[in-house]
Amino acid sequence: MTLPPPEVPPTLWGLVSRPSPSGHEAQAVAWLVQHMRELGFDRAYIDEVGNAIGVLGTGSREIVLLGHIDTVPGQVPVRVETDAQGRRVLYGRGSVDAKGPLAAFVDAVAQVGPRPNWRFTVIAAVDEERDSVGARHIVDRHRPAYAIIGEPSRWHRVTLGYKGSAWARVQVRTALAHTAAEAPSAAEQAVEAWLALRAWVENANQGREKHFDRLQVTLRGLASGGDGLEEWAELHIGARLPLDWSPERWYAALREHLAAHHATVEPHGYPIPAYVADRRTPLVRAFLRAIRAQGARPGLVRKTGTADLNIVAPVWQCPAVAYGPGDAALDHTPHEHLALDEYARAVQVLAEVLRDLTAQ
Repeated sequence: MTLPPPEVPPTLWGLVSRPSPSGHEAQAVAWLVQHMRELGFDRAYIDEVGNAIGVLGTGSREIVLLGHIDTVPGQVPVRVETDAQGRRVLYGRGSVDAKGPLAAFVDAVAQVGPRPNWRFTVIAAVDEERDSVGARHIVDRHRPAYAIIGEPSRWHRVTLGYKGSAWARVQVRTALAHTAAEAPSAAEQAVEAWLALRAWVENANQGREKHFDRLQVTLRGLASGGDGLEEWAELHIGARLPLDWSPERWYAALREHLAAHHATVEPHGYPIPAYVADRRTPLVRAFLRAIRAQGARPGLVRKTGTADLNIVAPVWQCPAVAYGPGDAALDHTPHEHLALDEYARAVQVLAEVLRDLTAQ
């Protein structure tokens, strides 16, 4: 493994330089466990589903810092360059989403060290980019006083909420007809169903000006076929859901509005409701103070994606936010990179937040 350039923190380089697309996280997980031990964590281990977990401190009150170690597929050559603003930046898959935030968690906890009556638990979850197997495994095993989820928001912003998500397969089946007949094919009916759904969603969004409050639907795949007697067409539809649209409400509406097109709706995957944290908590106030102390005006944001925050926060019922360095616009792109000065500031913000919360 290539040694890190001197300006790149070892934790950040070690994670980004080890590929870990969803389902193939083992090498990066093993390295991180060993690295946390070397940094002085009291315990570091791999759990039953492959998460890397590090614990520092032995107190009865817990702060969980939950990041994810998996990435989407695609190689971005790992390198350090100077950007147009003269900043040194680290390129690599996961540098933003979300190994940068995860590395910042590890370095901040190591910097703060043990605090009386508290323990810090860093979790590098697997499979977040698919079905969040890692987060679903740990959600019933912790009851923290505070939770910080590792997602890029820029170092001076804190994410309070994410939209929900739901996936469905929509299928149309019909008896095979001669191509000269006027009966619409299954593929044509599926296209008509999709266009009708888009029109209905657009109408449902009337008066909803903010993106966070709007229904969003995307066509993520389509296929068709037949066996000589029957033909079929299938659409793979994803939805991003605002707070007032639960997954159950969405699936019911989908079935209702596609019934006229003789389409069946089959949910798949794990539907996730939207979530927004309370902004009036000691956790949020600690972040605002820490960001101001670094000389910036803090921002509180809501995002249109979905994160492990949606899964754990409703169960844990504790103050929870998402935070981490990096520009989320670079997520999943071939240009993914993280400014090293932003990373350093995020580590300092996190360290100050942890000191603040554990001084109570």
